[in-house]
Amino acid sequence: MLRFSLRSLWNRRFVAGLTVLAIGLSVALILGVERLRDGARDSFANSASGIDLIVAPRGNSVQILMATVFGVGGTGTGMTWDSFEWLEDRPEVAWAVPIQMGDNHRGYPVIGTDASYFEHFRHSGGKPLSLAAGSFYTGDAADAAVIGAEVAARLGYAPGAVIVNAHGSGEVSFDLHDDAPFTISGVLAPTGTAVDRMVFVTLEGFDTLHAQEDAPLADPLDPAAMPADDHGEDGAHDDHDAHDAHDDHEDHGDHEGTEAGHGHEPDRINAVYVGLIDRTNVLGLQRAVNERPSDALSAVLPAVALAELWGITGTAERAMRLMAWAVALAGMIGMVVMLSATLDTRRREFAILRSVGATPGRIFALIVTEAAVLTAAGLVLGLVLLTVATFVTDPILSARFGLRLGLNVFGARELTTLFLIFCAGLLASLVPAVRVYRMTLADGLSVRL
Repeated sequence: MLRFSLRSLWNRRFVAGLTVLAIGLSVALILGVERLRDGARDSFANSASGIDLIVAPRGNSVQILMATVFGVGGTGTGMTWDSFEWLEDRPEVAWAVPIQMGDNHRGYPVIGTDASYFEHFRHSGGKPLSLAAGSFYTGDAADAAVIGAEVAARLGYAPGAVIVNAHGSGEVSFDLHDDAPFTISGVLAPTGTAVDRMVFVTLEGFDTLHAQEDAPLADPLDPAAMPADDHGEDGAHDDHDAHDAHDDHEDHGDHEGTEAGHGHEPDRINAVYVGLIDRTNVLGLQRAVNERPSDALSAVLPAVALAELWGITGTAERAMRLMAWAVALAGMIGMVVMLSATLDTRRREFAILRSVGATPGRIFALIVTEAAVLTAAGLVLGLVLLTVATFVTDPILSARFGLRLGLNVFGARELTTLFLIFCAGLLASLVPAVRVYRMTLADGLSVRL
């Protein structure tokens, strides 16, 4: 029966091939939507698993999460270092990591931070960051950089390589900082998160780039910019200069005293990762941050922001899932139409089968077998298309969004979906099968050829 059905389908291979293609596309689309959804949720949750709170300038929580954890977008004008120190000194806080953003390296986000980032950041359920090569930078290495595994693999970098960053996010580069290169000190081991596609530099190095950009030009009409007058007020100028030098010395001394914990202290940062001593205090700290009068800040709980993100994307997920099943339904309808449309032209074939002893039940089974072959071929084609699509899109999604799909073994849910589609194909075949059964009973050997 199987061999006969295969030969029968081969005689109608063009239409049969289109039917298999329609079913294969629907299978790839259904499984692809689910895999993309699961991969996105797992990757997002793993990237933020070790952070209790994200503090940033006042804004939307989802936007803050996307910008600070995944390097997509920005957080606004920034927050003062005084706010960071206030936050770090809170009794509920175990650690605080400053974050600066706004630069990119060949499309990969550049993050300015200190060595505490590598000490406290966790991913994939609590795993610390580790090195595949080189070493983490320290406070005295202003021009050092640590890169993620994806950056190293895609651009061929290794410790000792010199890189130049550019101002702007994503692939948009407004100004190339070729006057302040960085030397790669270490390459992170793969994490399967957004960290793999990031470049980390020191706070001092990040600040130096923008300090050179923002340095004001001297105004030739400004009296302060003119050379000192040799007549009349030398003594006053000398006293004033000495007083300024004394003030600068005092300020410098105070600044050095405050830099004992973090080394360089920038004027403004973009965000802070916060870890708490006791997570039950998170709501109280969140309220204190939101009510801080001197800085308009937002304290974001990563889990809550992720839930908001899934709520926003839920409608799109349902629409994509509905579209995928609609394509599958169209494939099944196409198979029914193909099998039904050929019944009248195959009446001679069925009459010959009856003449050699085939019962109406055997011919009924032939139609069902053909449908089973078409559906099974569509399932196999769908799995092949999904594998190829995953292989092609995985590095793109990883490089742009930090999402890893991976060529995973199919799980119970995916196998259940395949089984349901196969059963749907068999059920759809009952329509032409019942019709041919009745046809062969009525025609018998008296059919008009």
